[in-house]
Amino acid sequence: MTTRPLSQKRIQKSAAAIFFGWTVLVALLYYYTLNFSVYISIIDSLITNGLLGFACIALSNLLGFYQPKKDVTLYTVVVAFMLSLIIIFSGNLLLEQVIRDVTYLDFLKLTIALRFIIVFIFLAWSGIANLLWYKLEEQSEAQGRLLDTQNLAKEAELNKLRHQLQPHFLFNSLNSVYALTIVNPGEAGTMITKLASFLRGTLKRDDETLILVAEEMEYIQLYLDIEKVRFSHRLNLDVQVDENSLGMRMPGTVLQPIVENAIKFGLYNTSAPITITIRVVADHGTLLISVQNPYDPDMQGTEGTGFGLSAIRRRLYLLFADNNLLQTQTVDRSLFITTLRIPQYD
Repeated sequence: MTTRPLSQKRIQKSAAAIFFGWTVLVALLYYYTLNFSVYISIIDSLITNGLLGFACIALSNLLGFYQPKKDVTLYTVVVAFMLSLIIIFSGNLLLEQVIRDVTYLDFLKLTIALRFIIVFIFLAWSGIANLLWYKLEEQSEAQGRLLDTQNLAKEAELNKLRHQLQPHFLFNSLNSVYALTIVNPGEAGTMITKLASFLRGTLKRDDETLILVAEEMEYIQLYLDIEKVRFSHRLNLDVQVDENSLGMRMPGTVLQPIVENAIKFGLYNTSAPITITIRVVADHGTLLISVQNPYDPDMQGTEGTGFGLSAIRRRLYLLFADNNLLQTQTVDRSLFITTLRIPQYD
């Protein structure tokens, strides 16, 4: 993940600033409070805090590469304790070699326990802070993986919902092409060309979550041309698209199953011509689409008028987290209306 190195860099800069400030503070304390010379004050502070800084870095790297599954806090405290012993004894040996002042050397021996406690507190605090940091990073990475997994599952479900209504349309169209090749080969050729363009548009939209209304309406027009060839004079279409809606966005191929549903059940059990009405308008920043078809609830088989709508509603919910974007109603028991409301986001 790209965020981790940046965060660590900020922490390292902050830690370096703290150590620098602490080193200066200790030197001033030695000089003004204990009345040691400038040389002794600076050398003592640099050596002791320098070793402490290296120990903090070593502890951080150690916890980064290895952490026991159990008792990790106890492990950190033990390592901090051992590093504190190493710092105190190695620091004292080095200071005794560099500084020969008898008064300072006596002071060094008298304060060894206090020095050890201060160093141990610093290291223990540093270790626990690093533990918390690594735990937060692990949780962040785990949440990131979970989110990626959920997004992949959501995308897979969207793709499944997007295509599950296509096969039966293809089979019906191929059957119609077969019939046309016998009675009207010219129309069959036209239908094959339009069907190929329609399927090409379907594949093109596989990687697009939202597309322009203008593109979707071109796609729908291809579909309507195919259906017009299939049903000839029995199917009349009334399509009205508000120009203000053409630049809006909507889920690709979500309208085609609704129109197909309207044609199927509008023509069900009737040989008379019917009219399918499609309205696309911009309604206060929301894309509003309505599809109307004749509906006779008393006709045998019309119980299936809601075919496929639950899948479309599910797809809209996955995209917009709203279960009310698709609504259906009947008017005077003769007209079935399906309404889509697609929110527009910047």
